[in-house]
Amino acid sequence: MHSKISISRNSLAWIFIIAILTAIGGEIKITPFANTTFRFGLGSIIFFLCTLLRPTPIILAGFTTSMVTTIFRVIINYSLHDVPLVDSLLTHLPAAAFYILFAICLQILSIHQYRERPLMLGLLVAFSEVFSNLVEQLFRFFINSYTFLLLHDLLILLAVALLRSFFVVGIYSSILIAEQKKRVQEMLTIGSDLYVETLYLKKSMNHIETITASGFDLYRQLKSQGYRAESLQALHIAQEIHEVKKDSQRIYAGISKIVGEKSFGSLRLSELLHYIEEGNSKYAELLGIDIEFKISIDTDFQTKEHIALLALLNNLIANAIEAIEGQGVISIDIQKLQDDTVITVCDNGKGISQSDLSIIFEPGYTTKYNVDGVAATGIGLSHVAELVNKLNGSISVESNNRNTMFKITIPTQTIQTGET
Repeated sequence: MHSKISISRNSLAWIFIIAILTAIGGEIKITPFANTTFRFGLGSIIFFLCTLLRPTPIILAGFTTSMVTTIFRVIINYSLHDVPLVDSLLTHLPAAAFYILFAICLQILSIHQYRERPLMLGLLVAFSEVFSNLVEQLFRFFINSYTFLLLHDLLILLAVALLRSFFVVGIYSSILIAEQKKRVQEMLTIGSDLYVETLYLKKSMNHIETITASGFDLYRQLKSQGYRAESLQALHIAQEIHEVKKDSQRIYAGISKIVGEKSFGSLRLSELLHYIEEGNSKYAELLGIDIEFKISIDTDFQTKEHIALLALLNNLIANAIEAIEGQGVISIDIQKLQDDTVITVCDNGKGISQSDLSIIFEPGYTTKYNVDGVAATGIGLSHVAELVNKLNGSISVESNNRNTMFKITIPTQTIQTGET
């Protein structure tokens, strides 16, 4: 019950915000027709955009906006121009009719179902605005005895309605595209993380299989030597490990399905680098590190291995960010050399000691410790090596006290799709 009241209050607050913004926006106007107070203002633009940006009880919003707008204009006329209240009310009542009819039209046409079809959305809203404007002018004809609109006036109404509608649709589409891009980036990041986990899980499953076989061999040896109790215990351990393996297989199947479903077809390398830069810039900000990214790419093509590439590059760049103190530069370079695509990641962090260069891709290697002095798992770079190996590539590293460079070489045909 409490949540329903909260939602209702939020909706009412939003409706009043729409009404107030629309009333204010309506004062930014032009009056195109002689002998009438009919106006083209920003009010209808604000009303339409607000109802698109957030689910809104449109009819209630229309009635509320009509009342607030009328009261707002009457107060302005009375305060600034000393127009009698009754005369001012009669002058602006037709505008109230416009917002009510405009809201009813938007509701009847169910504009929200066309939010991802901008052409249809713009045409429907333009029709709604023209119809509402005609009714408003009809009210003015009867209430204020103004001359009704002529043909060229109707054409002006239509042109302005189309212009305003598609202006709003353009703004909304830009917002929608930005949101979709953000969602795609988030899903790609999740997908790359899951992809890495599937590799780690698959490797663990192979180890489990080996341990299960060893446990069963131990059971047979103990049984043959007459150690009945010990052999039964070894068999029990082997059976328990086998159960763990089956659970791991089920998890692996589920994660693999998710990664496959969320692969988003293919991406261009340039798009992939954009997502990588944007995501890691936010990570650097989170750590309070000022990072300048320098990206260079002399070859660009579609790849269906973007999840694997995203996973390994994110890992390398995250390590580079963590190796930099205060501020620094990270360079990402992609070149095509004969039949290979070469990806280079450089940073000017604290570097890797020469004695560690030969073991950094081994599981367990780490230089990271938390505030309690506990070491990290040290599987990040081993995952990178696994990913590169899966793509039939190779990886090398060079480092000194000032710079570290990872160089990844992958056969282009392994990662490039047939699309151009």
